Amino acid sequence: MNPLRLLLTGLLVTACSPGAKNPPADGFDSAGSDARAIEIADAVMRKMGGRENWDRTRYLTWRFFGQRLHVWDRWTGDVRFEEAGRVTLMNVHTRKGRVWNAGEEIAEADSLKKYLDRGYRAWINDSYWLVMPYKLKDSGVTLTYGGEATMENGRAAFVLTLIFRNVGVTPQNKYDVYVDKERMLVEQWAFYRTASDLDPQFVGPWTDWQPHGRILLSAGRGTRAHSDVAVFNDLPRAVFESPEPVDMMAFDKAR
Repeated sequence: MNPLRLLLTGLLVTACSPGAKNPPADGFDSAGSDARAIEIADAVMRKMGGRENWDRTRYLTWRFFGQRLHVWDRWTGDVRFEEAGRVTLMNVHTRKGRVWNAGEEIAEADSLKKYLDRGYRAWINDSYWLVMPYKLKDSGVTLTYGGEATMENGRAAFVLTLIFRNVGVTPQNKYDVYVDKERMLVEQWAFYRTASDLDPQFVGPWTDWQPHGRILLSAGRGTRAHSDVAVFNDLPRAVFESPEPVDMMAFDKAR
């Protein structure tokens, strides 16, 4: 039997077992997506800990490439964003919040809106660079199977292509996502500024997969890496309500 068919048959059997379900988000383009691509995406989700454990994961923190600090309550949409002496406390669903610059709260409406917009855009970008593999069946995504390829690390991979419709701040983008055939984890991606581009803007690795609570997260992005990556079961509300400094690594991490 064709090895790919054998693998996908196994994935389909596993997907039908209890606890293996990974329903798409509302707005995912199921009709325009490939069955093969969906099966592989479901296998990736299982390898990272499974949909149930992902849904149960509430608080995430990381420093984007060791710089911008994010703390994200996935259940409520509350975020804390710190950059260059500025603290933004907002909700990414309502896009409302408060901003302090060098300890002084910004009250002027236009300036506040500018910084809230910046915080929102930074969260959109930076969270995708952390949790993209969990969003393969996200709202607005069309997911197709691009065959097999050899990654820059020399390993064989399945290739999934993501295009977007009416979502995010750059819906014209396209990604090729490379799933290691043996490990079934995303280990490379290619970014296209527009879906019609023939050549990617960049190709980069996803490395350093580590357990955080009940899920796996990858921090390595080639010559750069996210730092202070952690998952928490509980955090004090002050993290999202007070601009006072916080040491996220001092809180008890999920196990």
